[in-house]
Amino acid sequence: MSTVRQQLRNHAVALVSLAIALSSLGYNTWRNERTERNRNVRTATFELLMRLADLERTVFLAQYEHDARGGSPRTGWTYVLSIRDLAALAPPPVPAQAAQLQRVWRDNWEELGREDEQAANRIDDAIGSLRGSCLATLRSLR
Repeated sequence: MSTVRQQLRNHAVALVSLAIALSSLGYNTWRNERTERNRNVRTATFELLMRLADLERTVFLAQYEHDARGGSPRTGWTYVLSIRDLAALAPPPVPAQAAQLQRVWRDNWEELGREDEQAANRIDDAIGSLRGSCLATLRSLR
């Protein structure tokens, strides 16, 4: 009867091959999951940036052009809500800043188009803050 030591020596190549195969499978699985997560975050962040640009356009049309159709608060609300939903796919601090943008929009949208530009400035600041976080998130992806 062969000893354990002899069996290990006789099957060393098979055991090393098994260890390499298992570690390769583990790494490949981890890499695929990370790549998919990055792809989802990248796509969501690009969509966020486009929606932020649309919201900013809506704010500018309402404030400076007094365009009731292009600067409609209903349109602004749809952008704000879709931004909030898309932000859930991104890492922190993006979701928190999207929630902050929603609060700022809720508190200031009725003031758009008036002589005082403070509401537009507050909304624009919240948009800029979220845009900066989105860009930082894109830069951090590997």
